[in-house]
Amino acid sequence: MDKFTPFSFVFMAAIISVTMFSSFSTVNGDDRKVHIVYMGSLTEEQPEYSPTSLHLSILQEVLGDGISPANSLVRSYKRSINGFAAKLTDRERQNLALKKGVVSVFPSRILHPQTTRSWDFMGLTEKAKREPAVESDTIIGVIDTGIWPESESFTDEGFGPPPKKWKGACRGGRNFTCNNKLIGARYYLPEINSTRDIVGHGTHTASTAAGNNVNNANFYGIAQGIARGGVPSARIAAYAVCDVNGCTDVAILAAFDDAIADGVDIITVSLGSMFSVDIKEDSIAIGSFHAMERGILTINSAGNSGPYSSSVSSVAPWLLTVAANTIDRRIIDKVVLGNGKTLIGNSVNSFKSNGKKVPIVFGKSASRSCLESSAQSCDENCVDKELAKGKIVVCTESSGAKVALAAGAVGSITVTDIVSNVSFVEPFPVSAINSKGFVLLLSYLNSTKNPRAEILKSEAVNDTAAPRVAEFSSRGPNSIIPEILKPDLSAPGSTKYNILSGTSMSCPHVAGIAAYVKTFHPDWSPSAIKSAIMTTAHPMNIKDGVFASGAGHVNPLGAIHPGLVYNASKEDYIQLLCNFGYNTTTVRSISGDNSTCPKAPKKSSLKDHNYPALAARVLPSKAFKIKFNRTVTNVGRANSTYKVKVLANSKLNITVAPEVLSFKSLKEKQSFVVTVVGGKIKKDNTVLSSFLVWSDGTHRVRSPIVVHIDSGEW
Repeated sequence: MDKFTPFSFVFMAAIISVTMFSSFSTVNGDDRKVHIVYMGSLTEEQPEYSPTSLHLSILQEVLGDGISPANSLVRSYKRSINGFAAKLTDRERQNLALKKGVVSVFPSRILHPQTTRSWDFMGLTEKAKREPAVESDTIIGVIDTGIWPESESFTDEGFGPPPKKWKGACRGGRNFTCNNKLIGARYYLPEINSTRDIVGHGTHTASTAAGNNVNNANFYGIAQGIARGGVPSARIAAYAVCDVNGCTDVAILAAFDDAIADGVDIITVSLGSMFSVDIKEDSIAIGSFHAMERGILTINSAGNSGPYSSSVSSVAPWLLTVAANTIDRRIIDKVVLGNGKTLIGNSVNSFKSNGKKVPIVFGKSASRSCLESSAQSCDENCVDKELAKGKIVVCTESSGAKVALAAGAVGSITVTDIVSNVSFVEPFPVSAINSKGFVLLLSYLNSTKNPRAEILKSEAVNDTAAPRVAEFSSRGPNSIIPEILKPDLSAPGSTKYNILSGTSMSCPHVAGIAAYVKTFHPDWSPSAIKSAIMTTAHPMNIKDGVFASGAGHVNPLGAIHPGLVYNASKEDYIQLLCNFGYNTTTVRSISGDNSTCPKAPKKSSLKDHNYPALAARVLPSKAFKIKFNRTVTNVGRANSTYKVKVLANSKLNITVAPEVLSFKSLKEKQSFVVTVVGGKIKKDNTVLSSFLVWSDGTHRVRSPIVVHIDSGEW
């Protein structure tokens, strides 16, 4: 059995890029590219539907002479989703898009992946109230880079057989064994032929959501504690769709196709692109829609493209989109200069100092062959081995550290302000300081002929400013449907025990919380669970406001008793797609039923989708009056009365009618209208926000209200 050491896990996890981007999957040797042909739902009238022959016949109609449909077909989706992937020319793509029953044809992109203390920080301690029997019957599907089955987080001691509802399989590949904790495994990359996680990312997300308790978890003595998942008694099914190069849309949609049919309860997918795309061309949006049809909530990372506006890539209303925030613990290191001054850095340095200071050199002084700008950054081939050997090399770019290492440096100091709440991991002593620290460092370097320094081993310190949304976390507004607030909320995603940061890491936290809520309310819909988590979140007074944090910082214990929920059915989502502009033919293919759209889409009605947040976009220099219609369902106490309160905003006049909601029974519904009035605001890209709170004295049901002044394309 291969040994999976803590260092190998952290190092493999650290080498992946958490910056998300997209490219297209191409086929070597010709101009064909892999495309996904999405055909909507499998209809209930055809339970034994075998689509492969139909897919081949459709291909036969559009392929050029001499091209075999079997050679063009890459994969058929046939368990939960109707569609296929095929190698197509652009002309063939266009012809396929015109075929009856085809919703969309789009290139398969390459998407990329985006702890001890975090659960305690959110209030979900080891002693929190639980429903162990129900939790043990809960299955979390993890669509990611795979999983390392021998990890302590996934041992099955004390677990009974898999739940009876489980219809999946253990197809992990060679030397891969499932158990009663890790009950399922599948892979979708034929060149790897294994669900074994060679990257480390999927193992981390799975353990964060549902890993067992692991005592004394630490990284060489740093940030020691008990590592555990949100629902440690839950089962895990792993779906490997990525390697070190990324994750294809083809594989992601196949994983959804299987996970839905396998019988998972919650899906966590910590993957995404650098930008948002039309919902019907987004594999995660498509897969999660069909999961929602079966009562499965999908949690998706917001993305790591922050702090830029409209950078959130997870925009579908049925997804629970998660931003990343900090917890009350930071991993730092210290650089002690020869003049006695100390600089604070943000790297994870596990190497214990010997107490001796070594020579330190700026990158431009350690280069003989590069321009000054490249030398300062320590670009590839710019660091001279003779000038760097045995020294600490200072680089203005974080990527320069590996170049310094290759040149024989014994350490490196890099400079970054963009990700000050990310702790980097490198295989030798590195400290990432901010620009203010860099000024002090340069001053020291210029003040002496023999500068020396020492990089100390990292330590965990208290962060009293937490939670703060991480700089890298993608921001709203939603560029596809501005009336749907994204991200939905925030959760810990910056610096955890196995030293990975990103919205990838906040996503499984919320997946664990969603599973936790579901154990108390097994009959709740995905939208009810989502609403409960959003409306009980803690408010965050932060820069960028709700476009950074959504409804706020997750509150797991509050989410099991929300009082009221904003429910949305499949029919509600179909109506939203109609209002968005999809026609009857398209929505019938997506839904698999006889849904009908009005002849003219009502984009003005998008704001009335029964979402737990209220968002609208208005033009600059125009007064506005916006009405939001909402309906809440009582899940608290049978006889209860809720009164409304609105957080004041001097530029908004907000009224609610009625101001009191009285319920006589559980599951009773009450509707209300929120009217938001504002004057002319000239400044473009202004964000006005407030909060609506319904309270019965025990529960506080809080929803953000946001008006975005935007002159962009309408």
